[in-house]
Amino acid sequence: MTARTVSKMTPGGLVRSLAPVVVLLLLLVVPRLSIEVPVLFNGPLDRPGNLRLLAVGFTLGIAALSYNLLFGFTGVLSFGHALFFGAGVYLPAIALRHWEWSVVPSLLFGLAGGTVLALAVGALSLRTEGVYLAMVTLAFAQAGAVIVGKNVGDLTGGEEGLSLRTRGLPEWMVGVVNTDNLYWMALVTLIVVYLLAWRLVTSPVGQVWKGIRENERRVEMLGLRPYVFKLLAFVISGALATCGGMVYLFLASGATPRVVGANFTVTLLLMVIIGGSGSLWGPVAGAMLYHFLDIRLTDWAASDTVASLPAVLSRPLRDPLFIFGVIFILLVMFFPRGIAGAFGGRLRPFRHVFGGAVARPAVAPGKTTE
Repeated sequence: MTARTVSKMTPGGLVRSLAPVVVLLLLLVVPRLSIEVPVLFNGPLDRPGNLRLLAVGFTLGIAALSYNLLFGFTGVLSFGHALFFGAGVYLPAIALRHWEWSVVPSLLFGLAGGTVLALAVGALSLRTEGVYLAMVTLAFAQAGAVIVGKNVGDLTGGEEGLSLRTRGLPEWMVGVVNTDNLYWMALVTLIVVYLLAWRLVTSPVGQVWKGIRENERRVEMLGLRPYVFKLLAFVISGALATCGGMVYLFLASGATPRVVGANFTVTLLLMVIIGGSGSLWGPVAGAMLYHFLDIRLTDWAASDTVASLPAVLSRPLRDPLFIFGVIFILLVMFFPRGIAGAFGGRLRPFRHVFGGAVARPAVAPGKTTE
């Protein structure tokens, strides 16, 4: 942003352009803020429970952002994306616990394993299209869930999961008192993944991905091979999801089968829809909102306030899924293009700040928008 550009900005425009920087700075100093935010958080912000709540939201934001590269930017609907997130959780946990590797080799093993798995699954699944592609990826996800749940090879711990072996981990990663370090690790990972995703979607490869999303046949007529570009998107998104899973492992202190199954992929899809597909920051916001509601609605449903309501109201409100379902319906009704789409018009002059990918309404072929 040049000085001439800044001089031409209105005060409101300058505030909106600096908003991401302000948010980033606030997130970086949260572990040092002993202020309370009533209703939203229990106790001061620097409380370990609140830091962990935000940090897990960051890891889910990484997973949603990676999934959006495949779904929102390339137009590939996969129901097996959780498989790669789960690989990032399970593979390092197995290396740390059973093979007693150190942290760095375990993480490299997890990243390599998740990337190779994404390459294998993508190479086979992308031979199909549409609903068939979705079903094939779903089959892979279910196969992964069975392998993990049945404790094949006595490595995954079965339905109870696999706890993280803390012996051999650096001291700054162990214990509740070091939650702030894990918080910063999750935030820095999210920033790196976000910048990488921004670089990808604004590159020539990213433009091809968008072309495939809009009209794959037209891309093919230009002499390009859509399969190669879709496979590249599949592998990159899988590798980024694996990175999110590796950070999640240390926050959750172990691995559970729920991070592998197709249900988790559906959750990622909901996060992308809530935040806005075709946007970079939208899925991150959607993931944070989804995770926050998932945790806080459970506490609120068990509160005395809900119990004191008439039975016709208290009974459905005691179920957090009912409350979240109502909220999701309202979000879809009033924000059909997601959070990013709702603010897209206001952010249009500053797309470069948000990765150049603010959600926009679809345009019919041959027509342009103003």
